[in-house]
Amino acid sequence: MVDCQVRPSDVTKFPIIDSMLRVPREGFVPASKREVAYAGAHVDLGDGRVVLDPRSLAKMLDFLDIGPEELVLNIGCGLGYESAVIAHMAEAVIAVEEDEHLAAEAEANLLANSADNVVVITGALAEGAAKHGPYDVVVFNGGVETISDAVLAQVKDGGRIAAIFMDGQAGQCRVGLKTGVHVAWRNAFDATAPVLPGMEKVLEFTL
Repeated sequence: MVDCQVRPSDVTKFPIIDSMLRVPREGFVPASKREVAYAGAHVDLGDGRVVLDPRSLAKMLDFLDIGPEELVLNIGCGLGYESAVIAHMAEAVIAVEEDEHLAAEAEANLLANSADNVVVITGALAEGAAKHGPYDVVVFNGGVETISDAVLAQVKDGGRIAAIFMDGQAGQCRVGLKTGVHVAWRNAFDATAPVLPGMEKVLEFTL
């Protein structure tokens, strides 16, 4: 996976390569999906949720450049894979998941893989986890059409945020830098992912 999907995508930073080599991806997918755990595609978790494909995750982490003293908010942690990878790079990870079954499995998976610097919080994704913030980095494990003010407020001044913004079937990963109360976004690379719960645009009807 690393040699065929990550390095060819121009991701060569040692912390990312090392983390993705150390975390067994097959331990964070449903048993029925383990044979495709290392394929170059999202792994379906059902109900529109996925484990991000290795390329998209690696490139997102490359742009974020997470440091060993940083606190990371991981939104939509699913079964915990992305959180486990980030845990090897950061000081601590707060992983938010609103599906109680996924959250429980994520906790078990992370415990089994000794990711003891990850805390799983069960709650609405759009609310983040303000109690433990503010955060140096915020990462979304899925697509977004919009990001709530509540989550944006939890990014530290000078902090970074990354998400795959979806527009219909097209998508673009964007990385934001927060200065004061504003976030300056830049396009990073093309990517797609199912939109996370609570991250959909609200349709407005006009007469």
